Amino acid sequence: MLERATLVMELFQGVDRHLTLGQIAVRTHLPRATAHRIVRQLLQLEWLTHDADGYALGRRVRIWNTDTARLSRLRACAAPVLHELLLATSAVVHLGALDGGELLYLDKLGGRAATAVPTRVGSRIAAHRSTLGRVALAQLPPEEVEARLTAVEPDLDLDALHRRLWRIDRSATDYDDREFGPGLAAVAVAVDATAAVGVVCDHPAALRRIAPRVRAAAKEIRAALTARPRQVSDHHLPTAHHRDIR
Repeated sequence: MLERATLVMELFQGVDRHLTLGQIAVRTHLPRATAHRIVRQLLQLEWLTHDADGYALGRRVRIWNTDTARLSRLRACAAPVLHELLLATSAVVHLGALDGGELLYLDKLGGRAATAVPTRVGSRIAAHRSTLGRVALAQLPPEEVEARLTAVEPDLDLDALHRRLWRIDRSATDYDDREFGPGLAAVAVAVDATAAVGVVCDHPAALRRIAPRVRAAAKEIRAALTARPRQVSDHHLPTAHHRDIR
């Protein structure tokens, strides 16, 4: 079934087009009844949509493509800044982005404590359980925070979380000396309402000294993202609506 669904989806690859059921059946060499059954399921899952002109790519594909372009540009804009932050702090440097109620680690540069920090590029964690996730959540309206997180953790103490996020929102900075275990401390700063940059160091006392560098890095990444796309990337990143970050 999956192989046949892939055949159908490949007909639309790289092309903004409409196809009729008959065209789909002919081009995939599938019986019309089989093609209809597959298309119906793809419609239900929103991989395809249907109108008077036929079938076309659906909402789920458009969201997927937009998110991929957005995250690719974020990572490209951040790369030189993260490298400079690593050189300046010798700490483990992270770049993360919200994905629903989770924090997705987009990049990690190793410092002295790299082997002790159990994160990897592509891994995820409930957003409210990480400094990176909390500083991004703090830039969102409370109702959106609740909608994102109750899907991940239904029994979450929302009152306590909102109090913590309110404190973070005043500086767009969060500190935590328990997230990664004894002897490690983290600080993160929001880039915008969807992303954050942070470091983990093995000298907790140095965290307040390092924090201004992390804030400067977030500001640089934010500036790169809001620059003209041709200056930083060939990809376009839609501008997210969020609160001002001080």
